[in-house]
Amino acid sequence: MDALKVLQLRTGSGEPTPLSAVARIVEREAPLQVTHVAQYPAATIGFDTADGVALGTGVDRIRSAIDGMKLPAGVTVTFLGAAGAYETSLSNQLWLILAAVVCVYIVLGVLYESYVHPLTILSTLPSAGVGALLALMISGNALGVIGIIGIILLIGIVKKNAIMMIDFALDAERDEGKPPREAIHQAALLRFRPIIMTTLAALFAAVPLMLGFGEGAELRRPLGLAIFGGLIVSQLLTLFTTPVIYGVRPAGAALEEAAAR
Repeated sequence: MDALKVLQLRTGSGEPTPLSAVARIVEREAPLQVTHVAQYPAATIGFDTADGVALGTGVDRIRSAIDGMKLPAGVTVTFLGAAGAYETSLSNQLWLILAAVVCVYIVLGVLYESYVHPLTILSTLPSAGVGALLALMISGNALGVIGIIGIILLIGIVKKNAIMMIDFALDAERDEGKPPREAIHQAALLRFRPIIMTTLAALFAAVPLMLGFGEGAELRRPLGLAIFGGLIVSQLLTLFTTPVIYGVRPAGAALEEAAAR
């Protein structure tokens, strides 16, 4: 029964019934509207991070504060917007990186018709990941969505060093009949200049992202840092580790290559 009908009720003597007999009027602050999510009432609380504070740090602190409040079991907290995208990306980042590595392995396996050479090429990725994480840590940036994108980009950039050397080494083995150790040594010497040139080109492309200022620079900076740090560390290590891994590949790989000839 709506309020109008309640006000029109009358007693047996014909007198109007006072509103206080059926309701209690209290003035208090209340929201202009009550939003619902999945048929449950919900309230939206906005927040922003202070200068120099990463989004991941802010989300972690909010989670800690919520845990300290000991909310009832019927109250749930869900992040939306950038914070929600951050949590979603963190829950899927391992699978994204693993899927990227598996796709690269399949493509390289088809290209070289081998199960071993793709592993030699992919051996350059751990050093790139370590370099990216070190660059983010030294600069005080957390590993967020943009940093993860930088690491995924490194998967495609860094492996070209090993591809350049392995291509020439395989040609030297098949066409000139050289042993693996001598072939990879010659390939490393011949392809040193192109490897340095392509790495420097990628480094210089990452510098504006890493040192940029202005609107939106804080969003692009982790990307540049991840690429720059990953390229530096991988360049210093892969010129030595890739020839070693190529030279110690199992005997089954040699039989496989001999059959391919």
